[in-house]
Amino acid sequence: MSNTPMAASPLTRAVLEIDEYASGLGWDQPARLFALVDTARLRAQEPSLAAQLGLQDEPEITGLTPIEQDEVPTDKPLDEFLATIAWPDAVVGCALTVERLMLPPSAEAQVPQGLSDAKLAKWVSEHPDRQEVRMTVGVLRDGTRDSALRLREKDAPTEVLTGAGLVPGLAEALSATFAE
Repeated sequence: MSNTPMAASPLTRAVLEIDEYASGLGWDQPARLFALVDTARLRAQEPSLAAQLGLQDEPEITGLTPIEQDEVPTDKPLDEFLATIAWPDAVVGCALTVERLMLPPSAEAQVPQGLSDAKLAKWVSEHPDRQEVRMTVGVLRDGTRDSALRLREKDAPTEVLTGAGLVPGLAEALSATFAE
């Protein structure tokens, strides 16, 4: 499925693979949550599931396999939903892809003070410098993080920005799903 760079870490490859998958679905999609499992362990312990996922023909035996979870509810704030998640031991990490509006840093000084969340969201959605972004953030149980950002106006695989610290709040929320 993936055209992700082989030199990247397994988490980076998984994040880019999820970004590529989400890109294929188009924009204006709901948030999507993925469990990340060790591919070699999946092949060894669940060969029928590995075959169903098409992993038996993959040349690479190390890495992470993203497995999409049930739909993320739209009637609950994302942070509240993530606080309800607990992963079984077989899940070594998780990832989330979500679309948001963002403003450039130059717009921060223009943000009116004292707005409710709803009014702030409306203000951002009407701002002339707003940009639509798809964020894919992945974390591992050991604290490793990575992210991919794709702007709607530069929607091309060569324009995806990656880095561990791009979406720290979302990475923290995902890491908390592994807290005991």
